[in-house]
Amino acid sequence: MARDVCLIVNPSAGGGRGERRLPAVEAVLRAHGVRFRVERTRSLEHARELAREATVRDEVSASLGGDGLAGAVGGALRGTRGILGVLPGGRGNDLARKLGIPQDPSAAAEVLVSGGVREIDVAVAGEKCYLGIASAGFDSDVQDITLASRVRLGSAIYLYGTLRALAGWRPAAWTVTVDGQEHAFSGYSVAVANSGMFGGGMQLVPDASLDDGLLDVVLSAESTRRSFLAGLPKVFKGTHVDNPALTFLRGREVSFSADRPFVAYADGDPLSDLPCTVRVDPRALRVLAP
Repeated sequence: MARDVCLIVNPSAGGGRGERRLPAVEAVLRAHGVRFRVERTRSLEHARELAREATVRDEVSASLGGDGLAGAVGGALRGTRGILGVLPGGRGNDLARKLGIPQDPSAAAEVLVSGGVREIDVAVAGEKCYLGIASAGFDSDVQDITLASRVRLGSAIYLYGTLRALAGWRPAAWTVTVDGQEHAFSGYSVAVANSGMFGGGMQLVPDASLDDGLLDVVLSAESTRRSFLAGLPKVFKGTHVDNPALTFLRGREVSFSADRPFVAYADGDPLSDLPCTVRVDPRALRVLAP
């Protein structure tokens, strides 16, 4: 028997994409006789409250929005019997890609009906959780630009933000500690990955696993702007991993700081000012996947 569903919708996600996709999702659930209700979010904290309420009611908490909404709902369900459903309705939708959930709303809704339960890791920074990638440095500047932009470019907004940020970028000095081992370098950014994907299909860590109990860390060292730009298209294919400016590490706890202020962003939303410490909570979240 199909589980009851609470559709937690961000009506402004992806320029209204989540709201536009809602009728297709509802039609699939009705066709299968699934009982559901719709709740529209006012904030990420409101989304967390809705997820906790859905768990008490023994409903699947299905996030219809972007990766930030999925991370907020997933964080609220972490360590509980609650189940996360992922319906892509934002600009990036990288968690859905990693889980193999279709981008088409009707096909994604079918996963709510017939998908199996999978246990995945959750990345935890203080009181906040995320499921994708947290990064700071150059990526912080990119996020500031994309969040402030009114240009409607879909997932291409990340490329727009990158080009804008690159014009005024100067390297930062970084200190990163992975499971007690310190690394220092000068460069662009530090990324701490759970899923390994961000930016609307960028495979920053192609072989990252959602259930290995480890965080993947990427240190992006100083290089020329031309070299940096030349490597960007490769990230979408995951063929950038042999770039000598990149260092890949793995660990259960990661702390990082820089010589100037940055905000670490995770899945498109502010996570923490630096310094920041992230740890992994292994297989702490139940999620529906094909």
